Amino acid sequence: MKTNALLSTLALCVTATVASAELQVVKDQSAFLNLVKGRDLTRLGITLQVSENGEITGRAFGKQVSGAWQWHDSYFCRSLFWGQQDLGNNCQQVALDGNDIRFTSDRGAGRHANFGLD
Repeated sequence: MKTNALLSTLALCVTATVASAELQVVKDQSAFLNLVKGRDLTRLGITLQVSENGEITGRAFGKQVSGAWQWHDSYFCRSLFWGQQDLGNNCQQVALDGNDIRFTSDRGAGRHANFGLD
């Protein structure tokens, strides 16, 4: 049960939180890169880096995170591994939520996770 909760969080698909009136959807890759370039994306137990060359790296709950991403039709599309576990592919809507970046799974129709930009 605990593993499922961790995987859900790591896969950027957590239970929705209170909506923000300041939510600004990121529509293009250059705007996205301006937000994440050289910064850590953080939330409790998770630190990720998203590089310009399409790599995702970091750690989550004591395990290595690795993956790849590309921008496709206004969405952040990623494949992700947590340790040896394949978390699969998902295209996500990206939005700026105050000082956080929000990823919403299933092209904006699924659950979301906010990350601090450090």
